[in-house]
Amino acid sequence: MTSEEKHADTFLDPLFIQESGEVYRNPTEVQMSQIVLPCHANHCGELSVGQLLKWMDSTACLSAERHAGCSCITASVDDIHFEHTIGVGKVVNIIANVNRAFTSSMEVGILVTCEDLYTGRQWKVCHAFATFVARRTEAGKVQLKQVIPCTQMEQMEYSLAAERRRMRLIHAEIITDLLCSSTAQLGECQEYQGTVPAERTRVESVELVLPPHANHQVSTFGGQIMAWMENVATIAASRLCNAHPTLRSIDMFHFRGPSHIGDRLVLKAIVNNAFKHSMEVGVCAEAYQGGEPLRHINSAFMTFEVLDSDRKPCTLPRIRPEPVDGKRRYQEAIARKKIRLDRKYIISCEQTEVPLSVPWDPSNQMYLSYNNVSALKLMDTRNNWVLTSEKNKVRLYTLEENHMLFFKVEMYVSVPAEQTFHLLSDLRRRKEWDRHYEECEVINQADEDDTLYRIATPSVSRGGKGKDFILLASRRKPCDSRDPYLIALRSVTLPTHPPTEDYTRGEVLCAGFSIWVESSIVTKITYYNQATPGVLPYISTDIAGLSSSFYSAFSACSQFLEANKDSLAALPPSAL
Repeated sequence: MTSEEKHADTFLDPLFIQESGEVYRNPTEVQMSQIVLPCHANHCGELSVGQLLKWMDSTACLSAERHAGCSCITASVDDIHFEHTIGVGKVVNIIANVNRAFTSSMEVGILVTCEDLYTGRQWKVCHAFATFVARRTEAGKVQLKQVIPCTQMEQMEYSLAAERRRMRLIHAEIITDLLCSSTAQLGECQEYQGTVPAERTRVESVELVLPPHANHQVSTFGGQIMAWMENVATIAASRLCNAHPTLRSIDMFHFRGPSHIGDRLVLKAIVNNAFKHSMEVGVCAEAYQGGEPLRHINSAFMTFEVLDSDRKPCTLPRIRPEPVDGKRRYQEAIARKKIRLDRKYIISCEQTEVPLSVPWDPSNQMYLSYNNVSALKLMDTRNNWVLTSEKNKVRLYTLEENHMLFFKVEMYVSVPAEQTFHLLSDLRRRKEWDRHYEECEVINQADEDDTLYRIATPSVSRGGKGKDFILLASRRKPCDSRDPYLIALRSVTLPTHPPTEDYTRGEVLCAGFSIWVESSIVTKITYYNQATPGVLPYISTDIAGLSSSFYSAFSACSQFLEANKDSLAALPPSAL
């Protein structure tokens, strides 16, 4: 069985026995199973992605409404990457549940798997996150009840949902800035032989929104709009390659406004750019009734491939963009492809697959920051730690998993959590209590939450070289009272700071502090580290029980915090 199949089997078995002996099932969970019939498929005998999007949206909406207790509408959908196509006769299984609720919006996780009824084999098709908003009731704005996670998996998704929400809120602004800076560096469009005019791929189609396309609140289903958009995008892609294209991914998108029964929905699509094995299609949906002006409902960018008989991507013809707007779309597609690769590479891969150091630049800052904080949150949700030793109320835990060693140090201090967060956030002050921090300088204050540091540490052996680290420090304040303060650390590479002869360059995959409010004056501090070859020499004797240097360091940390608990909150490095 492949890892994909194991993942699908794990997710598709949502029931487990609690200590009380009762079977637990997530109260917001909704399942849908559909057998793929010819009417759901294209002429290649594969399930239309548009139909799949409708099923996904319906399942997720029902989960959101189960939690909210009122009607809900689709607000946005994060990136979706389709790993496999689905043939006629296969069964599509969809599971959706609410990961976290905010004031009036909630994140719904959606997993799609495919099942072969004859062999019993199952495999993952895609995993998506959608945001739904509860509609106002006659009594006014809805205040959603909190989701209470009961399992380690639910706790993990609950914690990560806050970070995904943060990324969604800044996504449009960040993408706009990155596109402006990236396209300015690209220069003129390249000329290729045998290009296809972009105008040839242009598609426009209109749909009349009828009652079957809408929910009980007469709003058009978000999945229905996505299905119509996928239809015109597929036609545009087909006109470029004169073949049947396969949709591989849809970028994160937001619904700008609602559509209702009676709307005429105008859908437009065009190929923005074609690369060697993939093409980007831009799609826009606008609505109107009668003589009113067009209302912008949604825009999306979809990536297609053309597969040969061996399911390998074919080489595609190049596109010749239209003047002015066409050239702008052409260049922005190049920039988006780079952003898309960063996003998929940094966010989507498993922690064991991410290299220790990833190059940092402004175009991937948002995704590296997300990965940094998410990795720390994943460690924070693990519940199978083993207590190795305890001394002076400082506890050392270890965890060995997938041939990797993790450790955490836990203690309590009589200092308010927010003050603790500010004092520990500035790594330049860490040398006041941690003898392993010999030097610490700020390289770049990327923004209020992300700072790049160079750290120098002494040699662990007499006469040996010291180590230095280039670290990205990402700070997060709690989203609500159920979240901790976080300070996440990981190594990055910077061309301006290459390794030097004086130091051996060390690397940190994941480390940082989780700071929990216990009371107004008591704070629980947990320090995590995923041991790497660069870090292991400093902690191996502690883990083996041959040294107590860690206890000394964290006792010094406690004294440092106590001594500074009444000082003014530490300012971020940019303000100093």
